Amino acid sequence: VLKEALAQAEQANRAKSDFLARMSHELRTPLNAIIGYLYLLKKNSSDEKEQDYIHKIYLSAENLLGLINDILDFSKIESGKLEILEEEYEPMSMFHDLSMIFLNRIGDKDIELLYDISPSMLTRLWGDDQRIRQVVINLMTNAIKYTQSGYVRLRVETETISDEAINLKFSVEDTGQGIRQEDIGKLFNSFQQVDTKKNYKKEGTGLGLAISKQLVELMHGTIGVESTYGKGSVFFFTIP
Repeated sequence: VLKEALAQAEQANRAKSDFLARMSHELRTPLNAIIGYLYLLKKNSSDEKEQDYIHKIYLSAENLLGLINDILDFSKIESGKLEILEEEYEPMSMFHDLSMIFLNRIGDKDIELLYDISPSMLTRLWGDDQRIRQVVINLMTNAIKYTQSGYVRLRVETETISDEAINLKFSVEDTGQGIRQEDIGKLFNSFQQVDTKKNYKKEGTGLGLAISKQLVELMHGTIGVESTYGKGSVFFFTIP
């Protein structure tokens, strides 16, 4: 009876993951079209008020696409279908692209964006730069979201493992609201947002950190956090 119940639970879990993956894919297709047409409208509109409306709709559509992407990634991870695709990439080029994204996320907030990249960073590395990029974006977006003033710093260091391998050590430090010690253990859980009374207006699925943890571990790395409530946090991860 127990074996039968376990088999039924696994089948239900697979069905749920497959449904989420299908629905997320179906939702992304029209949403990408909406974002594309909004971009064209914004480009061709000369009316200031109209531009403002289009920009707000565009940002909402981008946020919605981010939520759908989180659900799709989570369902792929749950069903074991998410693959790490390794190839050669240029880390400095990746960091430059990311800085533009973060400046846009900061907008008019009184936050200084700080970059501290190791001078010994190699020009070319081997790995899944898209997934590394995704983890960095998740951590930096969270830091910007929960910081009202001060700074958000991305630090990247290298550590030699052998003649052919290094560890990339990332840390994201902020001067935001920080995390209560009793909540730190919940951070990387799925669908969970800590300090809900304080954060009820903050957008998000509660999947970003859970996905980041899974991605880092799929790349044979480790991830963690240190935080002082009311002063800020440091999220860090290491990937070989």
